[in-house]
Amino acid sequence: MEKVLECVPNISEGRDPRKIGAVAGAVKSVPGVVLADVHSDYDHNRSVFTFLGRPEAVVEAALAAAATVVELLDLSCHDGVHPRIGALDVVPFVPLAGASMADAVAAAEGFGARFARRFGVPVFFYGEAARRRERVRLADLRRGGIEGLARRMVEGGWRPDVGPAFCHERCGAAAVGARGPLIAFNVNLASPDLALARAIARSIRETGGGMKGVQALGLFLESRRLAQVSMNITDHRLAPLRKVFLHVETAARDGGVEVLESELVGLAPAAALDGETARGIRLAGGFSPRRTIEYHLDMLFRT
Repeated sequence: MEKVLECVPNISEGRDPRKIGAVAGAVKSVPGVVLADVHSDYDHNRSVFTFLGRPEAVVEAALAAAATVVELLDLSCHDGVHPRIGALDVVPFVPLAGASMADAVAAAEGFGARFARRFGVPVFFYGEAARRRERVRLADLRRGGIEGLARRMVEGGWRPDVGPAFCHERCGAAAVGARGPLIAFNVNLASPDLALARAIARSIRETGGGMKGVQALGLFLESRRLAQVSMNITDHRLAPLRKVFLHVETAARDGGVEVLESELVGLAPAAALDGETARGIRLAGGFSPRRTIEYHLDMLFRT
């Protein structure tokens, strides 16, 4: 079977359609790559691009996107509620049909080396591509944001895995990794109660003794005047979407607040999301097969 990788770059720009469109155009310019989804959020000031194809093509598309990010984005002018360490903040490679985690790690290493060499941006490998134990978890890399990372680089001996030992003036640093499929899933509360959102996030995240396979933050969305529980679900079999949603909904009601809706950022495995699940979690935009990885895999194999 032909090998397929998914790449999900997160960039620190969610407000300027021209810049977001330029990055999308760079991805689409690479033959053999399907751009499956672009999700932008004003308050996070962040866009997430999801594309897939053969490993070589996916790496080239990631580099094309990266070149556009370096040209257009300036992290020193950035503000947003989502933690970040760079303009090209996170670049994960995910093995899909026929591909192994070793293929994803090789893609991450190849992309990271070429990106750092070409643009002078320090790269830290994380996840399955991590070369140091303390860099496996993305949250540890991003602790304190770009300011915290820059301080650790100067004071704590945190040299990057590739690239210069200082942050790029406009683009900061980049986390490049390999991981399995995850679901980026937000639940919006019908309230601006940030303290409640943070308490719910603490109660559900695995590191706080909550649900296995769940990472969570409580955030405030200024433009919408509401609080959000923003989550990554690393294993939907351990943490099904309906179970995650029910936990948040119950905890919110215990705090006297209703849940407004949920959001999917990017794609989900077909085994995790169908029409009934979408209705049960009040998914904004409802269900479509286009919101699953398998739909776009099928489209790729048809081309």
